[in-house]
Amino acid sequence: MDRFEDLWLREYDGIEPDLHFSAKEVACPKKELPEDVQDFLIHAVTLCPHGVYRVIPEMPDIVETSNNIAIIDTKAVSEELSEIHVCCLTRSSVESRKEELASIIHSAFSLAGAKVEFSGAYPGWKPNFKSTLLATMKRVYEQEFGNTPRIVTIHAGLECGIIGSKYDGMEMISFGPTIEHPHSPDERVNIATVQKFYRFVLAALKAL
Repeated sequence: MDRFEDLWLREYDGIEPDLHFSAKEVACPKKELPEDVQDFLIHAVTLCPHGVYRVIPEMPDIVETSNNIAIIDTKAVSEELSEIHVCCLTRSSVESRKEELASIIHSAFSLAGAKVEFSGAYPGWKPNFKSTLLATMKRVYEQEFGNTPRIVTIHAGLECGIIGSKYDGMEMISFGPTIEHPHSPDERVNIATVQKFYRFVLAALKAL
């Protein structure tokens, strides 16, 4: 254990300085997975891509396509049989890249004899920095507030992806007041930015 802790502390030097491993004795479980099932599972998970798969070529600091091995769960179906569920979250701003990565994941688990299902697909939204709408909104922002807005793209699911999948070629941007800690019990909005956002919306509509 000490040897592996030293190994990973060196591998993650400057990133995880507080990394620590410990081991303790536990009771032997009543059941265990057959050795061949253990091997298939470990091999499949090892082969399955996890983390960043591809960045946006024009913006190498922004993730384009990724996969997250989110859940590995074993549950008893009967006295003799158990099921292993491996759930992945695959997302991309480019639909074809998401399909490519999904195909690789399918291959990894199919080789292990697993049944692979895809559900809950969320369309990607590829950023268009040459958009006329974006140029107009940028100009209006500068006129209203006297400074240049910071235009960014994020690696997350947005409703714009769903809308864009229905209306191919529609120009879209996503903007709003400042929100902190989204999707958590601590989510809150900066009230002062709501007024600024409202003013911006009115000016943008007038310009458009």
